[in-house]
Amino acid sequence: MKPMNRRRFLRAAGSFLALPWFEASGGGMPPRRMVFIMTNMGVMPRYFFPEATGRTYQETPYLDLLKRHRERFTIFSGISHPGVDGQHLSEKSFLSGAPHPAASHFQNSLSVDQWAAEQIGPQTRFSSLVLRVGKGHEGTPSTTRDGVPIPPEASPAALYRKLFVQGTPEEVERGIDDLRKGGSILDFVRDEARGLQKELPARDRDRLEQYFTSVRELEVRLQHAEAWERKPKPPVAVPEPKDIPSDAEVEAQTNLMYDTMRLALETDSTRVVSLYLGPLLITPNLPGVKNQTHALTHHGNDEAKIAELRRIEEAQFRSLAGLLDDLHAVREGEGSLLDQTMVLYGSNLSNANAHDTTNLPILLAGGGFAHGQHLAFDRKQNKPLANLFVTMLQHAGFEIDQFSSSTGTITL
Repeated sequence: MKPMNRRRFLRAAGSFLALPWFEASGGGMPPRRMVFIMTNMGVMPRYFFPEATGRTYQETPYLDLLKRHRERFTIFSGISHPGVDGQHLSEKSFLSGAPHPAASHFQNSLSVDQWAAEQIGPQTRFSSLVLRVGKGHEGTPSTTRDGVPIPPEASPAALYRKLFVQGTPEEVERGIDDLRKGGSILDFVRDEARGLQKELPARDRDRLEQYFTSVRELEVRLQHAEAWERKPKPPVAVPEPKDIPSDAEVEAQTNLMYDTMRLALETDSTRVVSLYLGPLLITPNLPGVKNQTHALTHHGNDEAKIAELRRIEEAQFRSLAGLLDDLHAVREGEGSLLDQTMVLYGSNLSNANAHDTTNLPILLAGGGFAHGQHLAFDRKQNKPLANLFVTMLQHAGFEIDQFSSSTGTITL
């Protein structure tokens, strides 16, 4: 399948052929989806947070770029993860809430997207997608139950092939054979570990039992992967996109990844996506921008640097507006794909100039909530961000009362 540029990719998207979930399933309510987007360099508060609270707030410059969706998103202030400090290292804990990520003894924990992925399991071909924009940084806030970072996919073209390109019968059989070899390796490892069981003290036997549980869970995932390997992938009329090699073209890279994410959600290939917007040591190819993003965040209140940084952050919100446009344009059931998709956009830092990890910039769009408001909590005694995570998980239909540092839920 020949690569194509983004303009042709978008034009072809109008002729997308795969049935939406509601029609393809033959009835029932469309499933809820969740998208978590993190930018790792904060957002300048003066251009993001409204002064007024409630539904009568005046749009700030960044929110003005989203104003056509005003009734489809909520702005939060006075919200953060208690105990999550560490300046830039706080990105590790954005989706987990694990405290003190800069500490030498730090142990991360399960991220909210992966908690949801565990519950969804084999209902979709991919229980989650872990993505990033840009090749210059390997960071990701998505972590396993053991706190291990999940390697993100940065190539929209590779993601497209993973989602939609069907292998030949021989390739499918090779994939199944590889999965079975993985199962054989697990059998060997488990047998070897069992040989140690009687020799270990009680505390170590408990740890070994946890290990066996992880092995069993992995075996189940391999079985599900084999079942999906035999099923045809959804047909799409959108040819494979062409990757944009230069990280300086960060706005175009972001848009292309958003386009591919939307296709994944529309075909119900996954219901959980996390995206890390990470290019920071590059100078974006944007009008009026001459310096690296990271350097500009340390602007020292220099108005010229602030003006450059504003152009970079405005590009991020233009891209977000485009994603919301695309999700809203897809009809699903009696509403839109955006009505069924919760899109959380935020950062692990508030004011990156001060490396502030409190009062985070958080926006939640879609999902069928009663949006159109600015929910302002105490900016000194912040509401736990994990409360919003629990709200989202419950809204998706999961039975959960507590996650990470949560103390309750947030009423929307």
